[in-house]
Amino acid sequence: MSWRPTRLCTWLLAGCLSLPWALPAWADAASMQARHAQLSDVLAASPFGQPLHIESREVDDRLQGAVYAVLDHPFERVRDALRQPSNWCDIMILPFNTKYCHAVRSANGPGLLIRIGRKYDQPLEDSYKLLFDWNPVAASEAYFESRLSAPEGPVDTRDYRINVSAIPLEGGRTFLRLGYSYGFGFTGRLAMNAYLATAGADKVGFSRVGEPGGPQRLIGGMRGTVERNAMRYYLAIDAFLDSLQAPPAQRAERRVQAWFNATERYPQQLREMNRETYVGMKRMEIARQRELIQ
Repeated sequence: MSWRPTRLCTWLLAGCLSLPWALPAWADAASMQARHAQLSDVLAASPFGQPLHIESREVDDRLQGAVYAVLDHPFERVRDALRQPSNWCDIMILPFNTKYCHAVRSANGPGLLIRIGRKYDQPLEDSYKLLFDWNPVAASEAYFESRLSAPEGPVDTRDYRINVSAIPLEGGRTFLRLGYSYGFGFTGRLAMNAYLATAGADKVGFSRVGEPGGPQRLIGGMRGTVERNAMRYYLAIDAFLDSLQAPPAQRAERRVQAWFNATERYPQQLREMNRETYVGMKRMEIARQRELIQ
């Protein structure tokens, strides 16, 4: 399959692959505790109706984004669930553009084989394959961190990184940080700019920008894309954790319905298709990912 720049725009910028990483890279529990304290007022006054904060930036040839959130899930549940590669596939399959995910053994150890596409009825052979190495950095009583990385993507994109870290809070809650970054070259930038000038021209993120004291607007462009992607994956993690309280046979359906419901709270940023289309698509894709398809 030939991946032209316009096709890259379709999946990379339309909110298709949201690969979380760092804004900066955190390394330990103390850093996360300091960040939580720094964001305490922001989280308490969050416009999302829950303690959640989104950051994004574009630096040279790299896009970066992160979500910080206080989860109503105990740290032990978060840690134990997110330390399993197979559970990551249950999370990553929820966004509309992930067509397939399967835990595999890569050359460097555990990994995830993911296929990314766009159309409801898109054959797997017409999707793009990404192989992520999975690195369980830490899973102690006080700190959790897992990382995923892929060196190459389509059309001059590279160095995809996924990072999730967490610490326990009082009251059985968890402070979680989900971030992502990827790099791009000249062709990749052209593809992004083409999308943002056409189909993505009206797409926005969640942060408000503008001169102090002046009119504020929702951020657009590449940073808006980063923020939409980060939110999709935060909602996927939250939906997955919620589903663990249901009987095993009901969890996949519960995740699918919960993720769609959550995205509908932000239709301006996240709506891509109606419920019937999304649910039918995901039921098929979840059934398909039970088998290893190269």
